[in-house]
Amino acid sequence: MTFIKYLSVTVCLYLMCTSVIVKGHFLSTFASAVAEFISCRSEECCGDKWIHVNFTGLAEQLNSKLYGQNLVVKSVIRHLKGHYKGNPCKALALSFHGWTGTGKNYVARIIAENIYKKGMSSKYVKLISATKEYPHEEKVPEYKDKLKELIESSVKQCEKTMFIFDEMDKMPPGLIDTIKPYLDYYENLGGVDYRKAIFIFLSNSGGKDIAEETMNYWNKGKKREDIKLKDMEDIIQKPALNVKSGLWHSELITKHMITAYIPFLPLERKHVKECIRDGLITGGYYKKRSEIPELKVLEIVEELTFYPEGAGIFSTTGCKRVMEKIDYVMVEV
Repeated sequence: MTFIKYLSVTVCLYLMCTSVIVKGHFLSTFASAVAEFISCRSEECCGDKWIHVNFTGLAEQLNSKLYGQNLVVKSVIRHLKGHYKGNPCKALALSFHGWTGTGKNYVARIIAENIYKKGMSSKYVKLISATKEYPHEEKVPEYKDKLKELIESSVKQCEKTMFIFDEMDKMPPGLIDTIKPYLDYYENLGGVDYRKAIFIFLSNSGGKDIAEETMNYWNKGKKREDIKLKDMEDIIQKPALNVKSGLWHSELITKHMITAYIPFLPLERKHVKECIRDGLITGGYYKKRSEIPELKVLEIVEELTFYPEGAGIFSTTGCKRVMEKIDYVMVEV
């Protein structure tokens, strides 16, 4: 007899005995626990089998597949370790800022893949696109109720739920303040503990300022690796707070609910070339990086746009358009 069959027989016997003892009220804590155990062997549940942080895998992926973002790698790993080391005092709230194509969505996906067994497909990972879910500014009261219901129902189901808010810069002002209570230091809010949840905000706001500061370092002959996180925090917060967007005048900023503001620097030509090499393998054009001719990489690079004019150091679109340019160059007509 297999272990599962043994448990099933045990449960059935227990239920029959219990039903006699309590005259039909056969639902018990024991039976429910065993039934849940059996179910969670094949179906996703809110337990360690399905939700467990793989810090080794997280570090390996970030260090090997995310180019030119040393501040991101260090910040993400440290804050996640701090959040999971014991009982967190509040929900983790990370705000990613930078131009398109610098890796914000990519990092959010890597985080999900190394916490949830089913990655972004997990029912405990909620991806909210501002332009899709909240397109009309006049409907903010309706959206607030909808967002409140999503967060409360999700965390009731699993306290380790992750919420990813994409395109925060396009979210109607005032809407995001709905989540402030769930990011605060409450041990219990309406009978629910929200402190183990994770909130990740992805925004293009501050991207221009981040790019200008990175350019200043380059103009001074300094390395991008010399940029410190604290050097960027004010640069990120000011436009996030003052430019009319999702975080405009938000209490998440003024009440210090954001755990960390993480800058995604503009990518240099050398970083985009690495993305091209990855894309050539992912697209099935080559099996190994060592097989990829440098001339082919340069041919694809020439299809992309860089600035400043004349120097062409930084990419205007990061790695976002790399795959379409790879297909354009590699597909034979």
